[in-house]
Amino acid sequence: MDLWRTDPEFMQQFERFALEEVVNEPGQQLEPTTRHMAILASLLGCQALDAFRWELPRALEAGLSPVMVKETVYQATDYLGFGRVLPFLEAVNSVLEARGVALPLAPQATAATDDRLEKGAQAQAAIFGRHMLEAWKNGHIHRWLAANCFGDYYTRNGLTLAQREMITFCFLAAQGGCEPQLTAHAAGNMNLGNDRGFLVRVVSQCLPYIGYPRSLNAIACIDRAAEARG
Repeated sequence: MDLWRTDPEFMQQFERFALEEVVNEPGQQLEPTTRHMAILASLLGCQALDAFRWELPRALEAGLSPVMVKETVYQATDYLGFGRVLPFLEAVNSVLEARGVALPLAPQATAATDDRLEKGAQAQAAIFGRHMLEAWKNGHIHRWLAANCFGDYYTRNGLTLAQREMITFCFLAAQGGCEPQLTAHAAGNMNLGNDRGFLVRVVSQCLPYIGYPRSLNAIACIDRAAEARG
């Protein structure tokens, strides 16, 4: 698909906005690695597989390591489900192998079967507060959330906890319809130092890829979380 051949006017307009105006907007800039990580997570969230394939080489060239890319895709499973993540994982594997990256990559897990629940609850507490240490006792879904979502994924190497909360925010913002969870994770981001200004910059840099309605909804969730913090 060569859009520069078939749709040159559109591509000139889109790339001028997305790759120049948005990237260089005063007060809304992000360092390249963070920007591309957020964009990849947002494209996963809105199921934009073709755009993800277009963005992935740019992200790698901007400094994202293969491990960082893989960890972003792996973690998306918790928020999008395996059915929606599988095509993206296959796309990553195809691109990495074409670039000469040997697969599989080195293991990144730090939690084992016997301590994943404990470590997951600790990760939840670090993000949302100490009350989360006991939240897993509220039923099997909450137990899975602690052990699987946080224990299996958030405890892995390759990304910091703050980076993991940022990409979660992007998954939720881009897929839409998750405003309660998005507000909660906006607060979680703030607890880890990803403050309101940072999250607004993330949304701004992702806007060309997810559109205005979901971007405006995300800003509203950020504001609700910030107001609740006082």
